[in-house]
Amino acid sequence: MTRRVHAAPDSQDTVDAVAAQWRAVRPDVDHSPLEVVARVSRLSRLVDRRLGENFARHDLEDWMYDVLATLRRGGPPYTLTPTELVRQAMVTTGAITNRVDRLEARGLVERVPGTDRRSVPVRLTAAGLALVDEVVAGHMAVEDALLSALPAGRRAELADALRTVLVALGDVPAR
Repeated sequence: MTRRVHAAPDSQDTVDAVAAQWRAVRPDVDHSPLEVVARVSRLSRLVDRRLGENFARHDLEDWMYDVLATLRRGGPPYTLTPTELVRQAMVTTGAITNRVDRLEARGLVERVPGTDRRSVPVRLTAAGLALVDEVVAGHMAVEDALLSALPAGRRAELADALRTVLVALGDVPAR
């Protein structure tokens, strides 16, 4: 069983309290995985909340930014098929259709004329491009602020460790 070196009392988090409770009632179980997985889970919720605040300032939801940013980061002509969007956004075809419909109604994307809605390319409009370019700077600033407790070297170590876990779980780039 792995034993953890405990943090100083002033630097403990909620997960430290949860792990201590488990150690007290089930000292026979290795709780070290909980100390990582619970922190990743809690961190995800806290990050989503902060990023959501930034998106709300632009009257966006996270999924909207995801689609707009996916189109933007592909470069000109800022166009992908729904299938490519599904692969890159990791959502269902139905979800992408609904999302594109809603973004199209707001004038942020347009469907490039074709015969089949499932394969008709989706393109950022000028308004969509302007909006995502405006939002991305604030988005990156929020992400930087979220990581401000870590110096650059520790950020790189954390990024490497998380990448290792993600790849081991099958998270590889869409091709």
